Amino acid sequence: MRSTAFRDDLTVREIPAPAGLAPDAIALAGDVRPEAGAVDSPYGTGRFILLHDPVEPAPWDGPWRIVCFAQAPLEPDIGVDPLLADVAWSWLVDALASRQAGFHSASGTATKTLSKGFGSLAAEGDGAQIELRASWSPVGSMAPHVEAWAELVCMLAGLPPGSEGVAMLGTRRVTDG
Repeated sequence: MRSTAFRDDLTVREIPAPAGLAPDAIALAGDVRPEAGAVDSPYGTGRFILLHDPVEPAPWDGPWRIVCFAQAPLEPDIGVDPLLADVAWSWLVDALASRQAGFHSASGTATKTLSKGFGSLAAEGDGAQIELRASWSPVGSMAPHVEAWAELVCMLAGLPPGSEGVAMLGTRRVTDG
């Protein structure tokens, strides 16, 4: 996992793994085109956690489990699309399939959030966000799973495969003037 090469648009670093989920774990954080000094990218961010438990918890149906998170801001008109959550999930499944990353026992949620600022936040205008939380039990090498997660983070941020180096037109939050 640590030797995986990522596209230049995605900055990935190892972070402390959450405690108490499994005896062994490693975690990665990824940010799409992060700004210097910022906590999270204005384009999209994600987390990838690989868990190992030799006891093989029943829901995992094996000793390994991957837990991932990816989120990105959206244009408000995209955020209201009734198929958005289904599309986000399909991007994950497609990314895993394209890398022949075998898996089973998948579960997850895709959440669309719409927001409108009021008072001192009114100038921020309307906003939307998509967030995908997923877990699955991997089969085979872990590298294809990390690569699929990286693709998902970039896809949610509007950067499909092959778009490396393409300019983005700022964050996708709309401000009403």
